[in-house]
Amino acid sequence: MLAASDLTDIVWRPKPEHIERAHLTRFMAEHHIASFPDLLERSTSDIAWFTDAVLRYLQIEFRTPYTQIVDLTGGPAWPQWCVGGRLNITETCLDAQTRRGRADARAIIWEGEGGETRSLTYRELADSVGRAAAGLRSLGLGKGDVVGLFMPMTPEIVIALLAIARIGGIILPLFSGYGAGAAASRLEDAGAKVLITSDGFPRRGAPVALKTVADEAAARVATIRHVIVARRMGTPVSMTAGRDLAWGEFLPTTAAGGGAEDTAAEDRLMLLYTSGTTGRPKGAVHTHCGFPVKAAQDMAFGTDVHAGDRIHWVSDMGWMMGPWLVFGSLILGATMVLFDGAPDYPGPDRLWSLVERHKIHVLGVSPTLIRALRPHGNAPVRAHVLTSLRAFASTGEPWNPEPWSWLFDVAGGKRIPIINYSGGTEISGGIVMGNPITPLKACAFSAPCPGMAADVFDESGQSIRGSVGELVIKAPWIGMTRGFWNDRERYEQAYWSRWSGVWTHGDWAQVDEDGMWYILGRSDDTIKVGGKRLGPAEVESLLMTHPFVSEAAAIAVPDEIKGSAVVCLCVLVAGTPPGDGLREELHNLLVADLGKPLAPKTILFVADLPKTRNMKVMRRMIRAAYLGEDPGDTSALVNPESLKDMLRELGQQGEGSSATS
Repeated sequence: MLAASDLTDIVWRPKPEHIERAHLTRFMAEHHIASFPDLLERSTSDIAWFTDAVLRYLQIEFRTPYTQIVDLTGGPAWPQWCVGGRLNITETCLDAQTRRGRADARAIIWEGEGGETRSLTYRELADSVGRAAAGLRSLGLGKGDVVGLFMPMTPEIVIALLAIARIGGIILPLFSGYGAGAAASRLEDAGAKVLITSDGFPRRGAPVALKTVADEAAARVATIRHVIVARRMGTPVSMTAGRDLAWGEFLPTTAAGGGAEDTAAEDRLMLLYTSGTTGRPKGAVHTHCGFPVKAAQDMAFGTDVHAGDRIHWVSDMGWMMGPWLVFGSLILGATMVLFDGAPDYPGPDRLWSLVERHKIHVLGVSPTLIRALRPHGNAPVRAHVLTSLRAFASTGEPWNPEPWSWLFDVAGGKRIPIINYSGGTEISGGIVMGNPITPLKACAFSAPCPGMAADVFDESGQSIRGSVGELVIKAPWIGMTRGFWNDRERYEQAYWSRWSGVWTHGDWAQVDEDGMWYILGRSDDTIKVGGKRLGPAEVESLLMTHPFVSEAAAIAVPDEIKGSAVVCLCVLVAGTPPGDGLREELHNLLVADLGKPLAPKTILFVADLPKTRNMKVMRRMIRAAYLGEDPGDTSALVNPESLKDMLRELGQQGEGSSATS
């Protein structure tokens, strides 16, 4: 599907210095593995060997060594990892780094939207985490207690996250853009006892009153005992007597009593709630030896981050890439760069100025962000010196060729790779990923991540190549979720019910003749017209070749003759007038490439597309809105107003069941 002629060529090859420097090269040399394909084969055929080797390579510190790396007696959906082992992951993140000579190295660099900056060394971070841990204990919190984080991306959210883990508590990160209802539903489901928030934060120059939202959410959750409020804006906020504490009041003057709790390797560390279209939120459970290890492994083997390197990922802590950045960078002794603001404010060069100013080595973006920046042209990028960059990384959505090429050619000068990365909250990172020692094609993934027994199945469960099928994983891995919070059956049904002993991820994938992998969108977003299966990404990529289209979404709607028909929604470049002439141009563009049988039923022009916090376009919600159906839980959207705007557009353009109902 994405094997068009312009995508079949190798566009980047590693130089000898890339290969020599790489973590992968060192890891393979330590284990006398001759090639990357050999590593993939061994890492998936002997998961116990590979997992033990990774734990040792990353120098994960155990108070009590494990007696068995994995116990599969409960079946592949319920493995037990690091059996008998005891570790608190914060000891590897903080204590071990200071012992290894990194006490005075930077752990965090932070920049606010207004340009203010702060930094913390590993010593300073460890001291702050110890004080916060002591503060949490003074409130009666301890092992197994859930604490919510509802904060902007400031150093305090990292300190709080690590302090919760330090006392053996369970971290519950919440997207800072949630409304009160979405935050409350997750806090209530988890039984959170404390909520840590902020007075507010700036976004595009305007203040966001986060404490007001936090108060409304906390009032709905009977288990909340305390709300801790960090100062970000310095604006007055209401403080509920007996419940609320200011961050400075909450922190003791010393870290006495802030030592790491003695936790088992499989003790619960974090709940990450995934976005769903219906039903209550799903809390993916992660442990001390799970999520952080997988995050650090992928950061090392994929983006090749070393001690002292600086990595920034455009993210919120409520998306898994936030905790991924924290745990991965600290385990590797690197520096996380945090930015609390909009990446295109006050101008479209803000992201690139951040890279130049802080000499960032690895920059993580989403395809949606690049699609938004590209219409501003090349000047905002070329105004900045980006020679510090060694790699881009991307996740969140499948790429379209044009924005991928723009990032590679213009921002990267064709000199650095785009490490494509796809997995999920329940994975703790990636299933497939690029890396610094193998060639890359546009929009592609080099291979599965080491240790991930990924495959592509047809409808009968047979492995296929060269055709589109279901992305599956055929063996457990240490980062896999330990089920959904208090919902064993829902977890098993979601991932393990289609084929026995096989994780079905819910994505369409394809492997080409050179072994390159492509993710083509969610399998439940598939369009099937007259028996021919069509991925939304194929249609959307074609639409975005038109210079007036900045974003696109394709959905399937019922059709009496064909079974399904294609409906396209396009966001136009600013200043472009919509009209029948442009609609006809886009229609002809699709017909010329896809053929008349796959011609779209209609093409609609909309102001925006509904997206989750990790910038995934929610096609299922678009389809529901188009058909006049309930779109389900919209709390995960960063722009829920886009659905209302879309309904209004549909009515004006005379399309969809919703327009006539």
